[in-house]
Amino acid sequence: MFGIRFARFQPNEYVLVYSSGKVVREGQGLSFFYYAPRTSIVMLPLSSTDGPFIFNEVTSDFQTVSIQGQATFRIVDQVKVASLLNYTVKVGRGPVTYASDDPQKLGQRVSTIIQVLTKKHIESLTMVQAIRSSEKLAGLILADVRSDEEIMELGIEIMGLSVLAVRPTKDTSSALEAETREKILKTADDAIYERRNASIEQERGVKENEYNTEIAVENKRRQVREAQLAAEQEELLKKQELEDATMDFSIAQAEKRKTLVAIESENARAQADAKAYEMQAMVDVLSGLDLEVVKALATVDMEPGTLIANAFSTLASNTDKIGELNISPDLLREVLKS
Repeated sequence: MFGIRFARFQPNEYVLVYSSGKVVREGQGLSFFYYAPRTSIVMLPLSSTDGPFIFNEVTSDFQTVSIQGQATFRIVDQVKVASLLNYTVKVGRGPVTYASDDPQKLGQRVSTIIQVLTKKHIESLTMVQAIRSSEKLAGLILADVRSDEEIMELGIEIMGLSVLAVRPTKDTSSALEAETREKILKTADDAIYERRNASIEQERGVKENEYNTEIAVENKRRQVREAQLAAEQEELLKKQELEDATMDFSIAQAEKRKTLVAIESENARAQADAKAYEMQAMVDVLSGLDLEVVKALATVDMEPGTLIANAFSTLASNTDKIGELNISPDLLREVLKS
């Protein structure tokens, strides 16, 4: 009614009320009545804003890469921003809307500044280095953006910046993937080759151990056989020595027996010669005597039995001269005893 209206804003919204080109009221979360024909209301957000960005740059090896990321910023000098961009709002029965698209330009300006600052860093890196250094790149860009004079002139504060991805072109990416795929396949082939070599080495080690064990066993068997042969040879030598000693002893005994037999033979011969001489002497003595005298001498020191036998022998030789012979039992008993 008569152009007087009521406006109410949220606590995270900073409001500048202009009347006749001058700020007549400002603050956050204001609620007030105003005269619409003469009043302009500027509303700037106090909350942080996320400004995504994506652009292409060329690396030091002349390869195009796409940098994708996001910057988070907030307005810290509302008056300066309001003097640079049109943040005037339309207040009516419906929701509050901006009168121009300038609020969107702030994010575009931030993205442009980030692109300019990113360009010098990308140009100093190769494509592979750029792809692998997104986190490091984000830190360098954030430091440059916070100290950039143009950002300060905009009246905003960069709260954070992240580089989500640094990607090559599709053809380059396919080539890199092919190269990486070949490296992976080669690594897999090398791993298989190394595994096979390791298996062969282990098998060869096992075979060598088996052969070494067989050689050691054969050497031990040879040593045992040599020891057995040496023991058998020593035993044979001892047997030979024993046989030689036995033979030497037998030879010595035979020599002694031979000497004994010779001595005994010599003694027997001497005794025979002595007996022969004695008998010859007796024969020479008895040759001149009468036969009956010789017989009588022969009976000297003769055993009774022998005398009786001689008597019976004489009787037997003179049976034709004996008419009757009586032998008493006592005599016959004595004869039988002898």
